Amino acid sequence: MCGIFGIMGGSDVHAARMTYYGLFSLQHRGQESCGIAVNNDGDVTYHKDMGLVGEVFSDTMLDRMPGKMAVGHVRYSTTGSSVRENAQPLVIKYVKGSLSIVHNGNLTNTDFLRKQLESGGAIFQTTIDSEIIAYLIAKERTLSATVEEAICKVIPKLEGSYSLLVMSPKKIIAVRDPLGYRPLCYGVMDDGSVVFASESCALDPVGARFIRDVDPGEIVIADRHGIRSIRTNCGMISRKCIFEYIYFARPDSFIDGISVYRTRLEAGKLLYDLHPADADLVIGVPDSGIDAALGYSQASGIPYCKGFVKNNYVGRTFIQPTQNRREISVGIKLNVLAASVKGKRIVLIDDSIVRGTTMARIVRMIKEAGALEVHVRISSPTFRWPCYYGTDIPSADQLTASTNSVDQICTNIGADSLGFLELDSLSRMISCEGEKCYCDACFSGDHPGNIKQDI
Repeated sequence: MCGIFGIMGGSDVHAARMTYYGLFSLQHRGQESCGIAVNNDGDVTYHKDMGLVGEVFSDTMLDRMPGKMAVGHVRYSTTGSSVRENAQPLVIKYVKGSLSIVHNGNLTNTDFLRKQLESGGAIFQTTIDSEIIAYLIAKERTLSATVEEAICKVIPKLEGSYSLLVMSPKKIIAVRDPLGYRPLCYGVMDDGSVVFASESCALDPVGARFIRDVDPGEIVIADRHGIRSIRTNCGMISRKCIFEYIYFARPDSFIDGISVYRTRLEAGKLLYDLHPADADLVIGVPDSGIDAALGYSQASGIPYCKGFVKNNYVGRTFIQPTQNRREISVGIKLNVLAASVKGKRIVLIDDSIVRGTTMARIVRMIKEAGALEVHVRISSPTFRWPCYYGTDIPSADQLTASTNSVDQICTNIGADSLGFLELDSLSRMISCEGEKCYCDACFSGDHPGNIKQDI
């Protein structure tokens, strides 16, 4: 999924430090690597490495990165290995100067484009699709009057999901793919600085006022003249990723005008309508299961109670790069609050079941703490299909719902009952009326884009 942040600063802005604060607010979107590139009157300084934002950057290092323009990135790998070489921003120097690029999303025609470019002599230093985008923009820029003109020529060649920030010597350009899979918004600070971010929650820490989301298919340019927009392929029905609302985004964010918190609360209420349970307490798996648990409690009248003590120094388990690390992280991250669950019938709310091994461990932990029954409720439909647009959903044979019925999954995880949200509940969850305005391919198999990769 990744998180991106950028700032076109005013006269007194320390862009690197503002970007650091923004990336901190987006840490939930990627915990493998991070980086910041700063433009100081055409001189680009950048640093990136494996690790969390607070580990990679220090006050001393930020002080050594002067400049009023910057872009930053937190990475969660989908395309390309989890190694330092694949960390972003990508900074390239070419005949027209420099370009610094950060990318959230996943191209579905990566293999096609890479082979095409390599046959023409291109040499790549990474294994990520973002470098293909950077190469294409740089190539077109040599034949175009402006960077934004070059980007307009590149967009028709890209398939899949991409929210981009491109920093040239004099401007920052934000780009969102025509279907709007991945979120991107911008705000303005009191001094006129323009701030771009994957989620609106990253605007508040730097004192930026939310203006609006970048529309699907839109290019927004921020430079010393202000903000202007180019619209390419706009007017298509948005297919924003539904999993942003279910899991990835922070609950205090708004994406395309929709409150993430409200959608999760509504998901919990819908879950109760579909799968009521006779129980004593409702608990949620931190963090993304908590809001849905509150909704389930409100709809059912069953009291909500804190069921887990969370170690806040462990990252999100879903976006750990290996299953072994995910399972280890669960045991380190969560401990059951035995005083809450002992002798009680529990409704346990979580956002999803992918492989099933993590949920089995959580159910076992609750029962070992003395719970009489554990009724699992999931605030999403069953995962049956892999995702090709930037969520690291594995191949179908690793998805427990693709080979097991709900009853079989229930037995496998050791629950007393199990219920999922239904596909047609998703539109109610985000109040999407009329034609479907979201992508639910991981649940339905309805992939909206043309996929050229070998899948």
